[in-house]
Amino acid sequence: MSKDITKWYSEWFNTPYYHSLYKNRDDSEAKKFMDNLTQHLSIQKNETILDLACGKGRHSRYLNSLGYSVTGIDLSDNSINFAKQFQNDRLHFAVHDMTKVYEQQFNFVFNLFTSFGYFEKEEDNLNTIKAIKQNLKPNGIGVIDFMNVDYVIENLVPSETKNVNDIIYNINRFVENGFIIKKINFIDNGDAYSFSERVKAIKLNEFKAYFKAAGMTLLEIFGDYNLNKFNTHNSPRLIMIFQ
Repeated sequence: MSKDITKWYSEWFNTPYYHSLYKNRDDSEAKKFMDNLTQHLSIQKNETILDLACGKGRHSRYLNSLGYSVTGIDLSDNSINFAKQFQNDRLHFAVHDMTKVYEQQFNFVFNLFTSFGYFEKEEDNLNTIKAIKQNLKPNGIGVIDFMNVDYVIENLVPSETKNVNDIIYNINRFVENGFIIKKINFIDNGDAYSFSERVKAIKLNEFKAYFKAAGMTLLEIFGDYNLNKFNTHNSPRLIMIFQ
């Protein structure tokens, strides 16, 4: 039996396979980034942070452990249900569509680890930026941590195989119609599964256009989690701070 998931970001993120495949993500790197970012932005303990598209809340939980008041939102019911076990009076999670305005305003809105550009409709990329603007308090700061498209394409690994919990994942990567696509195929208990990750290859100039259309100003750009200067060809990340 084949299970072909097309609306990938609402379905794939909700499966146990997604979390199993990516279970070895580098938490130390994520923590280091949060340390560097919060220090650079001089975030005070009485200020609030929205973690937009938070997944299972690894960034939210660490930010909260540093003493910050954090709300994490994500479209995945399974991810939010998992994250809710860690809630406290300064850490909350909710299911929410990032293209729409959330019910609160925050001092900071973080969108981390390439949690952008998933949408089937191009206008939803701009709608997300507009929603971020509405979710920020006056003088609030937004941060988008995206991939550096030029670097990713130049270093793209076309195919690989991963064995995770005795499931063989066959992974193929390619660029098509302005999207970086990852096809993931595997068999579990006799069933064949086919998933696709599809992220728009958004470059800096396109983000600048989104910010301008949303009435926001790009303040700073960094190229990695150590907050080094962005370089189109050598930087693995495109980290944008805007207001």
